[in-house]
Formats: sequence, C-alpha cells, structure tokens
Amino acid sequence: MLTNLKIALRFLLAKRRSMMMSLTGIAFGVGFIILTQAVTTGFQEFFIRTILGTDGALRVEDKFQATVVNMSAIDSDGRYAGGVEVESNRKYQEGVAEPGRLIDAIKRFPDVSGVSEVLRGNVSIQSATREESGQVYGIELENHMAVSDIGRQIVVGNMDDFRKAPAGVLVGSALANRLRLRPGNSVLISYGGQSTRYRVSAIYETGIRDIDKVRVFMHLGEARVLLHKPYGASYLQVGLKNSDRAPEIARQIEMIASHRAASWQEREKVWLDVFRFFRILAAITVFTIIVVSGLGMFNTLAMIVMEKTREIAILRSMGYTRMDIAFVFMLQGGLVLAAGIALGWMFGALSTWGVSSVPVSVRGIFSTDHIVVAWDFAHYAGAALASSVVVLIASWMPARRAALLEPAAIIRGASQ
Repeated sequence: MLTNLKIALRFLLAKRRSMMMSLTGIAFGVGFIILTQAVTTGFQEFFIRTILGTDGALRVEDKFQATVVNMSAIDSDGRYAGGVEVESNRKYQEGVAEPGRLIDAIKRFPDVSGVSEVLRGNVSIQSATREESGQVYGIELENHMAVSDIGRQIVVGNMDDFRKAPAGVLVGSALANRLRLRPGNSVLISYGGQSTRYRVSAIYETGIRDIDKVRVFMHLGEARVLLHKPYGASYLQVGLKNSDRAPEIARQIEMIASHRAASWQEREKVWLDVFRFFRILAAITVFTIIVVSGLGMFNTLAMIVMEKTREIAILRSMGYTRMDIAFVFMLQGGLVLAAGIALGWMFGALSTWGVSSVPVSVRGIFSTDHIVVAWDFAHYAGAALASSVVVLIASWMPARRAALLEPAAIIRGASQ
C-alpha cells in the first residue's frame, strides 16, 4: 500500500500544474455548494420560523358536513354484492360555533402544545392623520402567546401595558407607520357604522409586511363587543410540539372534530416550493464547477497514462497485476478528491461564516437585517458525495485504460 501511494504521488507530481487546477476546482465547487445550500436553507428555515411564530402550526376553522352517497356493487351475475358509502362533497359553515368544546377536544392530542381562540373582522382604523382599512384579531393573550411569538415581536412599547389595559390594542409596525402611531396614542376603530376609541399599548413586527400593515390585536372580550359577536370564533390557532407532524395532526382533527384543519405546509405550499426550487437550481449551477474539474482530472490522468506507458510496463513486469495498476490511478484521483473535499469544507465554512455577517435589509415575506444561514452537516456530506461521484468516474476511465495495457506490447513497441 505504501509503495502504491509513493507511485501515485510521483505520477501526480509529474502533472503538478494540471492537478492543482483540478484540486482548486473541486475545492471551490464543494465550498460553493455548501455556501449556497447554507444560505437557501437558512432563509427557508427562517421563513418557516416566522410563519410558525405568526400563524401557528395549524389553523382550525369552518365546520363541515360531509355529503355521503351509497355506491352499490354488482357481481358478474348481475346480483347485488354489497355497497359502500363514499364522501362526495362537503358543506362548510363559516367559523367555529362552539370554540370551547372544540378546544377541549384538540387539547387531548398529545402533540398539541396550545390552542388560541381568534375572532377576526374587517374594520376601518383612523388616527389623527389618516384612515386605513385593517383587520381586528380578538385574542386571549396568554393562550395566543403559547401558540405564537407575539410576545417576542414587540418592537415599541410593552406587552404588560396591553395585558393590563382592557381597551388596549397591538398595532403592526407597517400600519403604525402609515397612521403615525406610537404607544399611548388613540385610534378610532369602526365596524358596522359604529366607532370605538382604543389606546395603542404596543407596536409589533412579525416581519411579514402583509400582516404588519393590516392586523390589530385586541382582547377577545373587546372584539366581541366591537364586532357584535357574543359567541363563536373565526378560527383556532394551534401550536404543536413537532411542527413537522402538522399535516398528520390536521387530518386527525378533521376526522374527529369535523372542522377544516390547515397545516402550515398546506398554507405556505407556494413559498416552500419556491425555496425548494432555488435550492435545487443553486446546487445544479454550482455542481457544474465540479463537473468541469472532473473533466480536467480525466484529461490529466489520461495524459499520465499516455506518458507513463514505459513505467506501467515495468510495473507489470515486476509482478503488478491489472488491479494494482488500476488502483494506482484510482489512488491519484482519491488523493486529489480527499484534498479537494478538505479544502472545500474549510472554504465553505469560512465563506458561510463570512456571509452570515453581511448586513442586508430584507422586508417582505419575512424581516431580517443580515443574511441568514443554516449550519447543517448534511450540506457538507452532500457536497462531498457529489464531488466523489464525479472524480471517481473521471478517474476510473483512465485507470481502466492503464490496466488494459500489455507490457510485452509496450516494451516491443519501445524497442523498435
């Protein structure tokens, strides 16, 4: 093994410049795969955390009644062979009529970490400077904090002020900027021709502009009075211990409670597909660097085979088998691959750390002031696997050619 390693190193050093180019390409390819996957995955995970912290893992709403039809089965003799009941359609009743009973049923699921009753209504919001359309969300604060990050999303003011003020409201940052509102200011909220004055307790920011520019949170009792809905709820927001199981729990709730349950994966399918597309596109784009480096290595090893035919013949004459010769050339590719992966991992880690420190303002589907990255060993393993496949294929073909060389023919050709 040590002799084979020395021979492989000697052959490599004969093409030092070409091998260094291949090594550099592999290292950069591995590093860039790690970097792109870290950034795209980081933003995806940050988006998911934002969604879970705002709208929860599950949303239970709209009671439904299934319309069932009977389907008869007829055997080959035309006789009745039984029947089955099949759900053909659903009739939905908007909202949750009995939230208390439904909450008790949902809390029995072991994966449920909390349930918040929410009453929603479209309103008009007027400050001293202008008027805007918005949505009122009536909540029981402690229950809602258990299924969302509203407590950590306060950017101006204090949650205790809202907790102690029956007529207090929480206003989204985008809406507050448009209405020129600050904690302590009064707003006039109108619904159904009736207006009520409330006091701004605090301003929150979820990072999702479509939410921050319309939602106003108030205590559930105040929302019932304002919206003239003394009972019922618009929906229930459910928190889960393991958010990945949301689709499965949603199906179970629908079967048991006869209410539509939408998981966060279902609600945000479009954006999740967008993130997945960009991850795949980035990986394919960067993978071309490794492919080009693999082609360079193939060319270099092929040249070594052509230039080292005499050495190969001598090795065969000394007792080296075809497998030994092939192993020597595969070992050359393995050495470059190992060095390229090690350098690529270091480059990927350093570039990921460096990029995570770059200040950047992102406002839209989430809010962040720096590039978000994800540290995941799977990115490093995936980059190493991709480069290994390319380099080993590129090394195998010249190795096979070298193994098929006949020493007698080489020596006879060299003597003529």
